[in-house]
Amino acid sequence: MSKKTDVIENGAAFPYSIRDVHISDPFILADEKSGFYYTYVQFVDTTRFPEAKCDEACFYVLKSKDLLNWSEPKVCFKKGNFWADKDYWAPECHIWKGKYYIISSFRAEGKYRGCQCLVADNPEGPFVPVGEGPVTPKGWHCLDGTLYVDEEGNPWMVFCHEWMQVYDGQICAVRLNDDLSEAISEPIILFRASDAPWRGNNAADGGLITDGPFLYRMENGSLIMLWSSFSERGGYTVGYARSATGSIQGPWIQEPIPLYALDGGHAMLFRTFEGKLMMSLHCPNIHEKKRILLFEMEEMGDKLAIINEITGNWYNNAGGAAERWRYNEPLEQ
Repeated sequence: MSKKTDVIENGAAFPYSIRDVHISDPFILADEKSGFYYTYVQFVDTTRFPEAKCDEACFYVLKSKDLLNWSEPKVCFKKGNFWADKDYWAPECHIWKGKYYIISSFRAEGKYRGCQCLVADNPEGPFVPVGEGPVTPKGWHCLDGTLYVDEEGNPWMVFCHEWMQVYDGQICAVRLNDDLSEAISEPIILFRASDAPWRGNNAADGGLITDGPFLYRMENGSLIMLWSSFSERGGYTVGYARSATGSIQGPWIQEPIPLYALDGGHAMLFRTFEGKLMMSLHCPNIHEKKRILLFEMEEMGDKLAIINEITGNWYNNAGGAAERWRYNEPLEQ
């Protein structure tokens, strides 16, 4: 196949530029088995992609070969008889025991928001619910669940206990059973939003927010957790904490300087098929303008730092303290 033909066929298969993908809380699954990158969204432009229209709450899947050009959205989960029809927030897809698990937040009218798993045999679904309901504690208003597997091979759900219920938002964890259908431990509070020195006070009247936990084992063995809140001038912000013991129980020590503080957040880390460490997040934190930012990352002992942002989506959308420095002309490169 000629290079020209390959470009044409790839363009037809992957017509959705990362510049256009409207997404909140982007989670990237690098699936070695299929050779594709996957991400999951709860809303799409049905004017552009009319065949993706779904008349009930659902998730869509997008796939890519290069992280920059993505496929048309495809429905991978429909509500059906599922208990929840609201707050399908922050879907993540993890591989566990050879199956693919979406973890997300869900809510129904008059019920607390909770985190539950969906399962499929492949990353494009169809996904079906695991268990009878959320694995987060009954009577707790929760969101942004993520999977962590400890050094003994035990699965945990790490999640946020919502600031709307407790004011000073919490990052918590529960042990899960082997099929991720229920919690088998009492919840542990790992830390609170007020523990971060970079967390601003400008939102203190409304509550102190914790969003988007994601755990990562550094090359030197350190266990860190990315999470998001709001800083004084930066808007939505990503910081990270380090476990002093290297275990999920902590105690967790907050890094004083955030990773990114220009109105972008809900970050996660993944490795490309070539082994490059990357971070994804959405920016700005304005719903209709949210786009993926992808950063090349560098580990320095137990420290994490950005090398470069590769999509250019920050060019016209950077917020927080950088808002007045944004460019008026679109980036074409």
